[in-house]
Amino acid sequence: MLTKRQEMILSLIRQEGEVTRIQIQQALEPLFERCSKVTILRDLETLIRAGFIIKHGATKAARYTLPANHRLLESIDVDSYFKTEQRPLICPTFNFEVLPALTDLLNVQERAQYAALNSRYLAHRERMSPTVLRKEMERLTVELAWKSSHLEGNTYTLLETERLLKEQVAAHGRSTAETLMIINHKTALDCIRSRPEGYREISLRKIEDLHRLLMTNLGVNCGIRKTLVGIIGTDYRPLDNALQITKALTLASELINRTVNPLEKALIAVLLVSYIQPFEDGNKRTARLLGNAMLLASDYCPLSYKSVDEIEYKKALILFYEQNKLAYFKELFLEQYAQAVDKYFG
Repeated sequence: MLTKRQEMILSLIRQEGEVTRIQIQQALEPLFERCSKVTILRDLETLIRAGFIIKHGATKAARYTLPANHRLLESIDVDSYFKTEQRPLICPTFNFEVLPALTDLLNVQERAQYAALNSRYLAHRERMSPTVLRKEMERLTVELAWKSSHLEGNTYTLLETERLLKEQVAAHGRSTAETLMIINHKTALDCIRSRPEGYREISLRKIEDLHRLLMTNLGVNCGIRKTLVGIIGTDYRPLDNALQITKALTLASELINRTVNPLEKALIAVLLVSYIQPFEDGNKRTARLLGNAMLLASDYCPLSYKSVDEIEYKKALILFYEQNKLAYFKELFLEQYAQAVDKYFG
């Protein structure tokens, strides 16, 4: 957690764009008792290590700026933002310029924290017998299939989903499409788990193949869509040209493949496939499974999303669609990762 003085330093850099240590000290001296050169330099070093600011140059000439992705990671009052239905969009359609900024989404402390959490996951998994490990993965699969489908309006309950996937008994009163949606989730996750190394790098074809598994027998045209789609709850409109959609998805794949940190790779995958909306239907389902493929490929725990609030999840995506702000979605995503490690392999 940042101190009040460090928050003021960030605010000043955000306002001015670029500042020196002397400018920072002059601005803060009237506000804080402790504001010596050594104190300010210590604060600046803390902010640099955390990834909040960047230092340019050395000695007295050094200047401090925010990183290129600072706007993406700025927090926002979510409740206030969604109080009105008429929200101004920073970009009404897909913003290609957001792609280069999707780097270093986790700061130094977060990378260390989640690397330690992953080490704990691997250690606990190693101690599990094959039978216990299989049962834990079955439980995660059931809960992922249920929650991911539920996020798309599926009315199966969790217990009905468990019975369907374990006993092949469809729930009474549920549609065939709802039943297939859940079965397809299991099929897709099983396919990923059978060869996770295949997702160390992704491609347009791999994303399309994953989408095809999720849409099996659902009457959805597979492949890059050639028509316009709308999204409930927002005026954001995805690209409507197949060539541009292909370009966006190709650039997204290249960005994901360049990214080193597994959680960042998965986070970017979930966000960008949801943002691009490359298919007629099933985009967010494909995004969630692709994110899990990224995690499994790097020996990270997959997410079930079981405890995520559906409304907050949709708000977080809409914030990225409309404002290209990902702090809230990042918060939910990392929270779900931590909970998956604790719940299934803790």
